[in-house]
Amino acid sequence: MARLFGTDGVRGRANRELTAELALKLSVAAALVLGEAGDFAEKRPKALVATDSRASGEFLEAAVVAGLASAGVDVVRLGVVPTPGMAYLVGQLGADLGVMLSASHNPMPDNGIKFFQTGGVKLDDDLEDLIEERMDTPWARPTGAGVGRVTTDAAAIEAYIAHLVASLGPAASLEGLKVVVDAANGAASVSGVAAFEAQGATVIPLHSRPNGLNINDNCGSTHLESLQAAVIATKADLGIALDGDADRCLAVDARGEVVDGDQILAILAIAMKADHSLHSDTVVATVMSNLGFHKAMKAQGIHVDVTKVGDRYVLESMNANGFTLGGEQSGHVIMSEFATTGDGALTALHLAAQMVRTGQPLSELASVVTRFPQVLVNVPNVNKARAGIDPVVNQAVTEESRKLGDNGRVLLRPSGTEPLVRVMVEAPTGEEAEAIAARLADVVKDRLAL
Repeated sequence: MARLFGTDGVRGRANRELTAELALKLSVAAALVLGEAGDFAEKRPKALVATDSRASGEFLEAAVVAGLASAGVDVVRLGVVPTPGMAYLVGQLGADLGVMLSASHNPMPDNGIKFFQTGGVKLDDDLEDLIEERMDTPWARPTGAGVGRVTTDAAAIEAYIAHLVASLGPAASLEGLKVVVDAANGAASVSGVAAFEAQGATVIPLHSRPNGLNINDNCGSTHLESLQAAVIATKADLGIALDGDADRCLAVDARGEVVDGDQILAILAIAMKADHSLHSDTVVATVMSNLGFHKAMKAQGIHVDVTKVGDRYVLESMNANGFTLGGEQSGHVIMSEFATTGDGALTALHLAAQMVRTGQPLSELASVVTRFPQVLVNVPNVNKARAGIDPVVNQAVTEESRKLGDNGRVLLRPSGTEPLVRVMVEAPTGEEAEAIAARLADVVKDRLAL
């Protein structure tokens, strides 16, 4: 049977794969497993539950709250809160468990369940496996005073906003900066705008009127066109694109040009090295970060620690080595001094602060990274397990890599969920990258066909 948990919690089409029944069973199992892992002999465990702005979050929240309370856990409903806000509040409010209902940047019909343990940390694989195992086992149901109580704390989001503002330090101000904030009609529609306004910026909200159905709908970090147009039309200094649960951030400069996660990560790494807060002068990035990012970091004397794709692997490296900055090209950026997970609003504030601090426009700051053209080709219906061991495929990759030398890169990456192999090529020109990717895709298709 396929593993229920994916790279970031449990996801699926709400009311199809992700049902109220499944949400209830998951929450009960999580309460039991985390209760056994903690020390609840002296106190009743407390859980926080929050959602993004999807309509399906309403019935899934009811199921999760019912499951937790029936397992003897006191539940605090937070309402609509960004995922990084949930992570922060678990630690801030001393909760034993956090449950976030969100499918991040995915379309509105999808939803997901993410769990956070004490301190606002995502669960590791072993705990997730234990939760899956406990879902269908009998358990002792509390009765009477033993059942959990349910309360609501709609004001808790204010503590998270205050945390975002405080992260910039007492002397920081964004006065004089005009910012368009695209909240993706999602969880940060209030907090993302409020944090910038609290620091003195002039904010133009965009896609910040969620109605339960419009989250990520042609807006946010996966659809930047309207943000680009708004920045140019309003003559703004900066555009910020969050996603539905606000754990990622992309940007647009005053010319309407996109600034991606690699560039944002580079800007922050340089700033943190300058103020001696970049531990070991190292930034963590995934194998998908552009070659231009690596060259830029090398030129700045910054080492890059490379991980597998996924912000959880970035965070694992950061936690294991004490690194203070890491992220992905997609815009997940983790600043471990202030957050236990990617935080789009936090990233955006520190990016804007660097513009004010240096007096440079975003376009100039971002120019430190010269992006190499990148082509990604998916080759379906192949034996992905042989992608790294087939001698002919390996020889083809080695030969193309040799031709590119230091001016390009080749990466073959098996999909985690489908029978396909992703061929990624970076080269000095788009035409060259496309040609190499096509040649390698043909070899993969020929050698690994099912």
